[in-house]
Amino acid sequence: MSYMRWPEDITEAREIQEILRKKVRIVPLRKIPEYITGVDAAFLEDKVIGVACLYKYPEIIPVEDTYAVTEVSFPYIPGLLSFREGPVIIEAINSLNIKPDIILFDGQGIAHPKGLGIASHIGVLLEAPTIGCAKSRLVGEYKEPGFKRGNWSSLEYGSKIVGAVLRTKDNVRPVFVSPGHRIDLRNSIEIVLRCTDKYRIPEPLRRADSISKKIKN
Repeated sequence: MSYMRWPEDITEAREIQEILRKKVRIVPLRKIPEYITGVDAAFLEDKVIGVACLYKYPEIIPVEDTYAVTEVSFPYIPGLLSFREGPVIIEAINSLNIKPDIILFDGQGIAHPKGLGIASHIGVLLEAPTIGCAKSRLVGEYKEPGFKRGNWSSLEYGSKIVGAVLRTKDNVRPVFVSPGHRIDLRNSIEIVLRCTDKYRIPEPLRRADSISKKIKN
């Protein structure tokens, strides 16, 4: 079974998901990153748009934007969204002239019912460090963090800490950060905070979202 072949069959997708979740590694970063990419996807009728925005890190300076457009090949199934968005996102990432050291996703890492959100799924396929930074919680319980930038609380699911509820701006709703693959929670929090300045959402993700909407419209 090829995990880079994107199945149309839901049963096969669940089988692949079960295998890939066992390949996820939550470990400290092995080196200081130089480039980070934020990715996002948008849908337009029967097509899906994937955008990748490359930034110099830690300066957070934009370097390159790429995008890809493909046909939607997988149905909308909660818990399996990475099979729907993954192909076009990988195509956009692979079209960058510089390979990113970290990929940042608007979605989940291991904070997922099966421990394999889109950040973890794509991270395993590309064997790349990845982080999920979502606007809302998918799974888990938490206590509200303090209201100052940098305050965070643990997101717990199934008796494990799977992420952090992180305040990226004073008195603004938190984001839900979870490591995807080849990175740990501490590194994930540090990088998300470095990528947020004026806004709640990390700048690479804001740019990817903005570009995907412009292409869509």
